[in-house]
Amino acid sequence: MATFVDRVVLHATGGDGGHGCASIHREKFKPLAGPDGGNGGNGGSVILEVDPQVTTLLEFHHLPHRRAASGTQGMGDHRQGATGPDLVLGVPDGTVVKGPDGEVLADLVGVGARYVAAAGGRGGLGNAALSSPRRKAPGFALLGEPGETQDVVLELKTIADVALVGYPSAGKSSLVAAISAARPKIADYPFTTLVPNLGVVQAGSSRYTVADVPGLIPGASQGRGLGLEFLRHIERCAVIVHVLDCATLEPDRDPVSDLDVIEAELASYAGDLGIEGGRVPLTERPRVVVLNKIDVPEARDLADLVRPELEARGLPVFEVSTASHEGLRPLTFALAERVERARRESPPPEATRVVLRPKAVDDSGFTVTRRTGGGAVWFAVRGEKPERWVRQTDFANDEAVGYLADRLARLGVEEKLFAAGAVAGDEVRIGPDTNAVVFDWEPTLSTGAELLGGPRGTDVRLEDRSRPTRGEKRHEYKERMDAKAAARDELWTERQHGVWTDPERDD
Repeated sequence: MATFVDRVVLHATGGDGGHGCASIHREKFKPLAGPDGGNGGNGGSVILEVDPQVTTLLEFHHLPHRRAASGTQGMGDHRQGATGPDLVLGVPDGTVVKGPDGEVLADLVGVGARYVAAAGGRGGLGNAALSSPRRKAPGFALLGEPGETQDVVLELKTIADVALVGYPSAGKSSLVAAISAARPKIADYPFTTLVPNLGVVQAGSSRYTVADVPGLIPGASQGRGLGLEFLRHIERCAVIVHVLDCATLEPDRDPVSDLDVIEAELASYAGDLGIEGGRVPLTERPRVVVLNKIDVPEARDLADLVRPELEARGLPVFEVSTASHEGLRPLTFALAERVERARRESPPPEATRVVLRPKAVDDSGFTVTRRTGGGAVWFAVRGEKPERWVRQTDFANDEAVGYLADRLARLGVEEKLFAAGAVAGDEVRIGPDTNAVVFDWEPTLSTGAELLGGPRGTDVRLEDRSRPTRGEKRHEYKERMDAKAAARDELWTERQHGVWTDPERDD
């Protein structure tokens, strides 16, 4: 079973907002004392927060679906619905939050850093909040807004001061075990280390962390071996240590060629260099070369042979043996010196800037687009306010539908539809293509609902009350007058022919 996970896909869903309540206050001597429906509570949000007690993403590997609590429904007597609590998920320090397309959404560095992965839905307003001097007793309330659903990729980039890189079986895990209290798995076969190992080194008054990155091979930056999975863990390290095996038995390998291969892989690795801790390219960071396994006589001779060539490149070289601990103390103090220098030269952390992006004066907040497809023509309305209003409308209540029409008209949706060429009866879709509200547009719905009387929960504009035109009224009047004239003529004709003669009077 996996014990270290550094990349997971989290399916986060915010809590739904509670529905508003439509209620009328009733008590003795006050049977209809006005609306008293309370608002629904807001849904909780799914929040990622850096927790120092969390060191791996294993919990999200087993439980990738997380949902926050929903808000409760409002009630009568002005009782508000309860707000759903936020679901705070602890993540390790150095977690990068990305979208499904690879876009970096947040870089969580430092204890307490937060990111809202899925926001909760707003609670619906009750009829008490919707009442006005003209709409004194609304017979409807707004529905709660569904919570946001978002899939994010969590990548853990270990925050260590020193990164140990090199070929498999070069002795990186043995070096970490020799200079710190860490006890990683050590064996005499390649790819023994399957996950990064961290160790804390104390050199005098300086303390720093060392990360053992699983072995690299040619092509690791393109996905070969385990390098692509764990190269991200060296992006935040201040010093890179090349651990070279001087006792290798492979005929086509030597310390210099191993160094060239690893350097080429680091240079070709395209990490997220635009985030905090990854601005400096890997090839420009301080590097140290460690010639390992000099306890073997042949390895010591090879180290003495290649050391001048490596020093000619400007690289500090240390000959060590993790078996006999030879040369480890100078190495730890040299790394401590470079780490302290990197800490002094690093810029102080800046406070998070609050960026204000005001809307343009001519920005209406929504768009109306004419679209065609499948032989049909429709008009798509997209915008935060129209889509939210549609989600909060109870379409089983005619008064709520009329209230939605009034809000859209005040926002200017009807004017934009006219400008786009829409006519009465055209199909209009509000919302995304996959989940849009479709209706036939009727411009007559722009009449003020506050001026229309009727029972609560109804809207006379939605009833089938077609008004005849003036020409139709004139034609109907003429037909009625002609029918009356024809009836009078028929009665007069019958009278002249004696149909109305009284037989008893004639006898």
